[in-house]
Amino acid sequence: MKMPTALGVETTKGGELFQIHCAGCHANGGNIVRRWKNLKIRTLKKNKLDSVEAIASLVKNGKNNMSSYQDRLTPAEIETVSAYVLQQAENGWH
Repeated sequence: MKMPTALGVETTKGGELFQIHCAGCHANGGNIVRRWKNLKIRTLKKNKLDSVEAIASLVKNGKNNMSSYQDRLTPAEIETVSAYVLQQAENGWH
């Protein structure tokens, strides 16, 4: 049996965190509150959120209608879910 790579484990964990904490508003990279504030790569680039660090800052601190998650997720979880979001955006949320 092949052992999963660290990246594979992180992707799985990121996906789990996303489903629990983010998918309610951002299913498949969309946004049910404000359609133009989605997680598609074009939108992330336009809003200068196309890095793990920028996404993590938004997840941690929140902004406008988006709540802060620093009291719900550890710093490592925030980084993991942020990396997952960027990876999914780069892959077109497939």
